[in-house]
Amino acid sequence: MAEPLLKVEGLTKHFPVLKGFLRRKVGTVQAVDDVSFTLNRHETLAVVGESGCGKTTAGRAILRLVEPDRGHVWFRGKDLPTLPAGELREMRRHMQIIFQDPYSSLNPR
Repeated sequence: MAEPLLKVEGLTKHFPVLKGFLRRKVGTVQAVDDVSFTLNRHETLAVVGESGCGKTTAGRAILRLVEPDRGHVWFRGKDLPTLPAGELREMRRHMQIIFQDPYSSLNPR
């Protein structure tokens, strides 16, 4: 069987809730909690859900635009969290995320 194009295991990202003048941590928001899936070549994955349910955060964590708290992401067999910055930059050339408003991502020139 062919190697998966993208494999995500146990992806988790929580954000602290800070309050007061000293920005004291009073809780956490569980934006992405233990997400796992496999995407093979020539497959399409659509992530749908209510506003604020973690879709964009999951995409950003997969691309390492935000660092996940836990989990592993493999793209073309390479473990993204362990890649040096230069190699990660090269891998990102083969990835794309479409944000909530895709038209704002387009360059009008």
